[in-house]
Amino acid sequence: MNLLNDLDLRQLEAFAAVIAAGSVTAAAKALNRSQPVVSRQLQELELSLGYPLFIRNGPRIHPSEEALQLHQYVQKALLSLQQIRLRAQEIAQQQQRPLSIAATPALAAGLLPQALAAIGLHNKVQIISESAAQTAHAVITAEADIGLCSLPLEHDAVVLHWIGHARCVVALPDSDPLAAQPQISLSQLAGRRLIAPWNPQRLRGRYEKALKRVNTPLPETIETNSSANILGCVRAGLGVAILEPVSGWGMPLAGVTICTLEEDIPYYFGVVTPQGRQITAAAQALVEALAAAAAALLPDFQRLASSEHTRVMRLINQL
Repeated sequence: MNLLNDLDLRQLEAFAAVIAAGSVTAAAKALNRSQPVVSRQLQELELSLGYPLFIRNGPRIHPSEEALQLHQYVQKALLSLQQIRLRAQEIAQQQQRPLSIAATPALAAGLLPQALAAIGLHNKVQIISESAAQTAHAVITAEADIGLCSLPLEHDAVVLHWIGHARCVVALPDSDPLAAQPQISLSQLAGRRLIAPWNPQRLRGRYEKALKRVNTPLPETIETNSSANILGCVRAGLGVAILEPVSGWGMPLAGVTICTLEEDIPYYFGVVTPQGRQITAAAQALVEALAAAAAALLPDFQRLASSEHTRVMRLINQL
């Protein structure tokens, strides 16, 4: 492989455009370049890398396995460069830096909008919706001004402002006989199919233990990493779900009934900002607005001090 110094930004843009568009012709139009120029840039990139990126079959072109592996990194790099361009323009024009917020999908959709509406926005906002680990990483690296995700959230590079606690809920199709009850127990779910989050390290592990304690095994039918997917599957009558309360109460879906659980399966989340970086007035206002929005949204919400993190994690591990 030649030196990576030989890589050219325009070559990378051409590569990403062909992957996204599916053809050199469409990529050239998207980039406002000629087709021969894009073809040459792809060939030069392949020469620099030392391996083919596309399999050519007459006029058709298909990405190689190496290209698909490389694409995810190129795409992230190009997005980062675009952010640099935007920030540079804002600095030149003396514009206020956007408020960057990282949050897990459930919290980003179910809680964050209410909090943003309460603070009265005066500057641009960017919402990065990622997994819990990626959300924490965005704050640790100061990519985000504020982060909102489930516990654990203790890290030397972040400041934990507060911890939120609320009980998990059950989502059922409106047609389920149990949907008429305001509160149900886990044992009443016996025999129903379960729509489950795929990650056993967080909430799923907790409710599986709770189901074992009441001797109520539920046959799984679908696993997914999205609360929106879970609610959609419940509405379609594919099963029931035990899920975190922010999605249940914050993203109501026609055809789905949310019921409280008799058993307490706790859900903990928190708000963090980067350590050593002065928190902006907008971020500070959002820290408090999120707590107020959670209290208004979640029937049994409790705000805990950041110092409670160790005790909470010990409790979670004992469940």
